[in-house]
Amino acid sequence: MDDQHDLFRPRGLHGVDHRIVSALRACGSDPRVAGAARALSWAGEHGAVWVAAGLAGAVVDRPRRGAWLRGTALTAGAHAASSVVKRVVRRPRPAHVEPLVGTVGRHSFPSSHATSAAAAAVAFGALGARAVPPLAAAVCVSRLVAGVHYPSDVAAGAALGALTARLGARWMTGGTA
Repeated sequence: MDDQHDLFRPRGLHGVDHRIVSALRACGSDPRVAGAARALSWAGEHGAVWVAAGLAGAVVDRPRRGAWLRGTALTAGAHAASSVVKRVVRRPRPAHVEPLVGTVGRHSFPSSHATSAAAAAVAFGALGARAVPPLAAAVCVSRLVAGVHYPSDVAAGAALGALTARLGARWMTGGTA
């Protein structure tokens, strides 16, 4: 790359964020990858897949119905918390790549998809739902492939979601908060 072009290239963490999202968004040029990213992004919108999973767990696992419902509430609460943080931080979404999906809002930090995914992975993983953590990871990666989040957005969202679920773990399993 020439010196003139390097003047316009972001540096530091912001530069790393840009380069990673550019590389992963390029993976979305494969129609199969793009289709998977779109489907995962759609499923994770407003934490819908996790609410559905929690409600299904409550129906199927009647002895632990309360834990499943509280885990679902923790996941929804984590999602709501990320929306509040997003309105405070107001970081714009990546503008240097063409997104594969539309978004509800124009702010990206933290990723609400990643927040609810990580909360569900922790909460439902504690209840033995082994399929949730890998699906949660796939939802997180889909936001990068879709070009609508920076890696730091996803990492912050995942940390917020995991922390929220971890802090509510005793309440979820029937202990005191």
